[in-house]
Amino acid sequence: MALVNPHGGGSLNPLLLEGSALKTELDRSKKLTQVKVSSREKGDIIMFGIGGFTPLNGFMTHADWAGVCDGMKTSTGLFWPIPITLSVDKATADSLKTGQEVALTDPENGETLATMMISEKYSIDKAHECAMVFKTTDPKHPGVKMVMEQGDVNLAGSIKVLSQGGFPEKYPELFKTPAQTREIFSKMGWSKIACFQTRNPMHRSHEYLAKIAIEVCDGVLIHSLLGNLKPGDIPAEVRAKAIGTLTEKYFVKKTVVQAGYPLDMRYAGPREALLHAVFRQNYGCSHQIVGRDHAGVGSYYGPFDAHHIFDLVPKGALETEALKIDISFWCYKCGGMASAKTCPHDDADRLQVSGTQLRNALSKGEEVPVEFSRPEVLKILKEYYASIDSK
Repeated sequence: MALVNPHGGGSLNPLLLEGSALKTELDRSKKLTQVKVSSREKGDIIMFGIGGFTPLNGFMTHADWAGVCDGMKTSTGLFWPIPITLSVDKATADSLKTGQEVALTDPENGETLATMMISEKYSIDKAHECAMVFKTTDPKHPGVKMVMEQGDVNLAGSIKVLSQGGFPEKYPELFKTPAQTREIFSKMGWSKIACFQTRNPMHRSHEYLAKIAIEVCDGVLIHSLLGNLKPGDIPAEVRAKAIGTLTEKYFVKKTVVQAGYPLDMRYAGPREALLHAVFRQNYGCSHQIVGRDHAGVGSYYGPFDAHHIFDLVPKGALETEALKIDISFWCYKCGGMASAKTCPHDDADRLQVSGTQLRNALSKGEEVPVEFSRPEVLKILKEYYASIDSK
């Protein structure tokens, strides 16, 4: 069997230029007005470049923005759950014209990431976007805060990507493009692949979810977020080391591929679960593991909201399916990991396992039960927290 098609039914649409075309565009970009992008927008540009946002050609128009906010589809009818937009302040917008080309630059080092032909300038109702995408306008929500603080004018237009933003150099073993994961899956003879999304090291519950997926699929892509997180989250290189140790010691060989992708977290809960499924389809995954409170933050979303939203996807709009798994925990009476579907015992017999609990315990130097996480993983994480404390 073949891998799932890239989103939209065609072929991958990487916007990164190569060879002489790249050199020519880099030379041209030096003469263009520079527009500094945000960290979130940088991640989006890199995803455009590697084909992760196939079949999009650039940042969304007002019609696309409205359609995605209100109906999860672009103006052409393409299923898409979260707006992919570029914003600037009003003064910058007033200095630019539609039909003008600009150079989009890295917020950290000023490197030119892409060139863009501005097709439209427009303002949006930020509160409306937040209400539709995040289901809240609470400024304490990190995604809401990000949207409310962005520029007041959006720029739409197709882009030509000129850089991968340093991700391949910083994460040489972890950073992989959709074309690369598809090649890996094909060489392994896989066609049914579940993706496990993570911004945390894997504890027992994560391990349990991944192994459930392996029971019904050819293998699992453990896909770590490489972009910006919220304060207190564990860096990607530490996560990768912990995950690599876990899979080496506790998973059957050739059932797991570990990779990373360049986006920042949006913390959009159910909508972000759908975005994950969209770009995982481009990476070649037939299934997206959806556990408790996928891509959530705080108590803004119910534990199964991300399960339910997949039921709203129109038939045929998305090939990657949700692999919905109940809340999992360690049950002392069962003597192992279980879920509400398999364990008949009471809450008093269960140890709930979460990344937040693990991070809190480790940051305070507290002992973590062996039922919570594998000792080899805990050793790596303890060393990381000790290194922070010593600084």
